[in-house]
Amino acid sequence: MSEELVNSIRDAVSVINDPHMGISIVEMGLVKDISVDGDQARIVIQPTNPGCMSVTRIAADAKVQAEKVEGISKAEIVVEGHVMADSINEMINR
Repeated sequence: MSEELVNSIRDAVSVINDPHMGISIVEMGLVKDISVDGDQARIVIQPTNPGCMSVTRIAADAKVQAEKVEGISKAEIVVEGHVMADSINEMINR
């Protein structure tokens, strides 16, 4: 795994703000893990509230931003700790 790519992805998703707090999802600690395997990224996001209504938008934005990073062709977003995590993950990673 390239630490440089992980850092680039972290920088890319750090521009995404929690819509309620106005703070970067990275600064808030919502991004729990970023890993890279070849040109594939995996980002784990855990909202602070298991019923957060904004996590789908956050996850979609994270996917878009990560896939803009040079060297990444596909990003898988994994939402954990949300009541609709399975549905959100399926929708975001189609």
